[in-house]
Amino acid sequence: MAGKVLSLLPPLLLAAAGLAGLLLLCVPTRDVREPPALKYGIVLDAGSSHTSMFVYKWPADKENDTGIVGQHSSCDVPGGGISSYADNPPGAGQSLVECLEQALRDVPKERHAGTPLYLGATAGMRLLNLTNPEASASVLAAVTRTLTQYPFDFRGARILSGQDEGVFGWVTANYLLENFIKYGWVGRWFRPRKGTLGAMDLGGASTQITFETTGPSEDRANEVQLRLYGQNYQVYTHSFLCYGRDQVLQRLLASALQTHGFHPCWPKGFSTQVLLGDVYQSPCTAAQRPQAFNSSARVSLSGSSDPHLCRDLVSGLFSFSSCPFSRCSFNGVFQPPVAGNFIAFSAFFHTVNFLRTSMGLPVATLQQLEAASVNVCNQTWAQLQARVPGQRAHLADYCAGAMFVQQLLSRGYGFDERTFGGVTFQKKAADTAVGWALGYMLNLTNLIPADPPGLRKGTDFSSWVVLLLIFASALLASLVLLLRQVHSAKLPSTI
Repeated sequence: MAGKVLSLLPPLLLAAAGLAGLLLLCVPTRDVREPPALKYGIVLDAGSSHTSMFVYKWPADKENDTGIVGQHSSCDVPGGGISSYADNPPGAGQSLVECLEQALRDVPKERHAGTPLYLGATAGMRLLNLTNPEASASVLAAVTRTLTQYPFDFRGARILSGQDEGVFGWVTANYLLENFIKYGWVGRWFRPRKGTLGAMDLGGASTQITFETTGPSEDRANEVQLRLYGQNYQVYTHSFLCYGRDQVLQRLLASALQTHGFHPCWPKGFSTQVLLGDVYQSPCTAAQRPQAFNSSARVSLSGSSDPHLCRDLVSGLFSFSSCPFSRCSFNGVFQPPVAGNFIAFSAFFHTVNFLRTSMGLPVATLQQLEAASVNVCNQTWAQLQARVPGQRAHLADYCAGAMFVQQLLSRGYGFDERTFGGVTFQKKAADTAVGWALGYMLNLTNLIPADPPGLRKGTDFSSWVVLLLIFASALLASLVLLLRQVHSAKLPSTI
């Protein structure tokens, strides 16, 4: 008798499974297609010091989803930024050829015609446009001629504003980290409670800070309203032209020439010939330019490894003397208090990463960042070369770069020990470079909708809940029936 009772178990479970299967056939579903083909997009980030090409890809049937677009490949254009070709505009276009040829290989041939191609130029071209608009237009025309020769869907080369650069960098970081909207296991999109990250970008000629705010802005020029996935965002952003790493180094060099006759931020034992024409040709050093100087003259300049004088030199870049608002960052620019977590990328990352990995110094707090900056500035040229072999090209500038980053974050933007704890220094997120390029493409291709997306599961969530409840009920009924059978089977044997 016991064998008969136990033999009932498989049929009962099969019956429950069969019932669930029949119910599943009755559940309303949506069409779920086979894995779709990929689409591609190309953005050329024409920065002040160099140009980078990014190839992005995403599933063709999920163009308005989040967290879908990712980096497929990248390429660094050889040579300087396109603004360095002011005297040779055709060279700017020619410089892009090597990376464009790579794009032809990276994007499947059948997708070439439908792949949007953009070029966005940043602070280097903004500066050139200020000083020589004709040269700026010639450079853009030259790169346009080159880009139109390729079979992609070229959609223009333009100079981004500082505000564009800041906002698109913020969009990129939060998109990649799924802070706008996230796809849950239950089959619904939802807005994460963690909120958005602030974004800080340090390029070659400008630096940007962008973060979400709640209160009214005292300066509407720094306020941007966005609507993404059905959610409104009020964002503060400001771009400081001439505060990018390369231009800061030029300004410090000009100050060192005028004030000291030596460079306190360079390591002792390091010296070089400085061409005055290179120092003063930038509009960022115009205020320091002597009334009369020989642009072809070369001056020998040596380093002195003096962190205190270097700090004074860097502090001179910031003005806190006047503020027409209730509060400012520096140079009379309104900025609300920094709040929430931040991601710092580009030269912010490279500078801090040098301190952390190459020098082996802790940088988890502002105090540690300051100590690390002083440590680097105390190194002689021989000591630096021994500590970091193989980086001779930029090694002498890390003291000035580190001191500037520390001063910008603490005195400039107003981070204290508490708020600095929320800053992470990253190069990538979700295997994609963090910068303005992805956000720029997402905006121009409408890959981020203003309204929230619909569901994408094959079956509605409510239907799944009903199905699970019925299945659980059927399984429970089967177990109850089994127990009753076992109990009835035991009764005759006890009499």
